[in-house]
Amino acid sequence: MPLINVQTSISEPDKASVETLLKALSASLAKHTGKPESYVMTAFKPGVSMTFAGTLEPVCYVEVKSIGSFTPTQTQAMSQDFSQQIEQAIAVPKQRIYLEFADAKGYLWGWNGTTFG
Repeated sequence: MPLINVQTSISEPDKASVETLLKALSASLAKHTGKPESYVMTAFKPGVSMTFAGTLEPVCYVEVKSIGSFTPTQTQAMSQDFSQQIEQAIAVPKQRIYLEFADAKGYLWGWNGTTFG
């Protein structure tokens, strides 16, 4: 059930770029977590009113969640990988991207009429 949710202040990114980014993030998240991509979900929400460092320049907030525990090595690698992919796809500079990593307990995530724990 890994999930990556990208929110950005950019109002109208190119649809093809967003779709390509979501597919790339999906594959990368599966690789980093060692979980099947068939369980990975990606989401993208443009046009979110956001500031960073007191300015309205383009910015992203990214949530990454998965059942289990992330290690510091994993989160460092994912931060670098995901920031680079986002910067290349929608031109938000890495220094204007915050990423939040959250471990989830299996019983707190449902799917297919049941939970993972």
